[in-house]
Amino acid sequence: MDIRLPSLEQWLAGPRADVRGDPVWRLPAYQNALFAADVAWPDVLLLSKHPVTAPIAGQLYRALGSVGANLSEGYSRSSGRDRVRLYEYSLGSARESVVWYRLGLPLLGHEIVQHRQDTLERIIRMLLITIPRERHRNLGRDS
Repeated sequence: MDIRLPSLEQWLAGPRADVRGDPVWRLPAYQNALFAADVAWPDVLLLSKHPVTAPIAGQLYRALGSVGANLSEGYSRSSGRDRVRLYEYSLGSARESVVWYRLGLPLLGHEIVQHRQDTLERIIRMLLITIPRERHRNLGRDS
């Protein structure tokens, strides 16, 4: 199976008309989340073919999907408290994805896992900055 190692920049240069018009696209964490989910597909297929790692494949794909989905839903909330809660879910899902990739290392190999985890670590770092900022910005606004 040919599992490529595209950069975020290469991926961004591709057709993304379906999401570029959405204001949530401005969030770099969201762009990285969609990238992580897109490049994971070959990984998920490979993991699903081995009986030991088949359960990991489903967990990985759900966790990766949850990162972008919760960012998107959080971005859509007017309540700062709701937004922070959903961004925290996204953070948890990104961290969960790191673990699932680690467990897939014997099949996927170090280079693939490191590439995917680098993207997830970028998302985690962004969210660790965004969440406290959102919390502080909305302090006292929500009851």
